[in-house]
Amino acid sequence: MIEVELINGSHIMLNSDLIEFIEATPDTVISLSNGKKMIVKNSVPDVVTRIVEFRRKISTGDGRGLTKRPDSDHPR
Repeated sequence: MIEVELINGSHIMLNSDLIEFIEATPDTVISLSNGKKMIVKNSVPDVVTRIVEFRRKISTGDGRGLTKRPDSDHPR
């Protein structure tokens, strides 16, 4: 999961496995495998960096930095 800022200023956690492609039109549009599209304030390079960092943490087993639910010790 990566955090992105929607065009309305709210922040959400996005399942990066659902991303099919990202385009700058000039707004950053994230197209998901379920057909939905999201317009975000993040730049394309920023979104890609967030995905790479998240996947690096997963592949190395380093869960530090992953978000946790306030009522749980388990990562989201």
